[in-house]
Amino acid sequence: MGKGTRAALAAVGTAMVAGGGLAFYAAAAARRFERMVPRDGDIVEVDGARLHVVERGQGPALLLVHGLGGQLRNFSRLLGPLAERHRVVLVDRPGSGYSTAAGTGQPSLAEQARSLASLIDRMGLDRPVVVGHSLGGALALVLALNHPGSVGGLALLAPFTRPLTDVPSAFALLAVRSPLTRALIAWTAVVPLAQLAPDRTAALVFAPEPVPRDFPVAGGGALGLRPANFQATSADLVGANDAAIDVAGRFGEIDMPVEILFGAGDAILDPAHQGAEAAAAIRGARFETIEGGHMMPYTQPERVAAWIAGAAERCRAGRGADDRAPAQPSPAISPST
Repeated sequence: MGKGTRAALAAVGTAMVAGGGLAFYAAAAARRFERMVPRDGDIVEVDGARLHVVERGQGPALLLVHGLGGQLRNFSRLLGPLAERHRVVLVDRPGSGYSTAAGTGQPSLAEQARSLASLIDRMGLDRPVVVGHSLGGALALVLALNHPGSVGGLALLAPFTRPLTDVPSAFALLAVRSPLTRALIAWTAVVPLAQLAPDRTAALVFAPEPVPRDFPVAGGGALGLRPANFQATSADLVGANDAAIDVAGRFGEIDMPVEILFGAGDAILDPAHQGAEAAAAIRGARFETIEGGHMMPYTQPERVAAWIAGAAERCRAGRGADDRAPAQPSPAISPST
């Protein structure tokens, strides 16, 4: 055996040992994250998934759906205020948090919408107002388009509604199309990178507002670093644009009340393009802004909870499609003092 061959084999062996060590480290970190953020609710088996669900309160139903890489604790600060007058259901999307999808691979938004429609039926929710944040807003729109009889209206928070030409810098590591490469990154690079720069991605997502210190635990942020969650998040990101193209082409089919709220300083999704333009394309939709950024459900829970309650009340008022005027962006809400 020549020196070159021995050197190549040594390099491969070193890489395998290093990779195995990183994978072991990632698995140990995942268990630690799960101890930090344990499961909060029940597992409900539905068509295509086993969904982690938290339910609180009584009254008209609200179904809250989190965004890319998130988990139902993203809405933890909204739960108390909303549950005073509503039956509030928080759900981890399939592949996120403690929800798992049936079969192999991450389900498309259309498949996730089917699972949510099944959840609505299984839990006996009476045409709930669906509150979708970020990518959860895109999922709420797919749910309303594909299963209109399951939904009473949409209250969308910084929703992803239209395709993007560039991936936001906060999500650059996720833009991987190869499942093999995605798995390699998930099991070797994600946790070390997060420890080298623990606040970098969160700072981009929360900008211009500061990152709350309790978000990794109280907001469920730590779970997104688990290898399986990272792979699901990457697959969601890659498939999101195709879903947004389909949704944007079907805005005219939406026949229910839709309200959209954006933080004026959102650094992830452009309020004008993703919010105002989408509202203008949906008959009767309302668009509003408040001060703040993309994570306003966590940073401004009282303001956002009040907005959701108002939007839900207007949805329940039974404004039919024929009674809704063409969409016009409404004046921005003045910031709270």
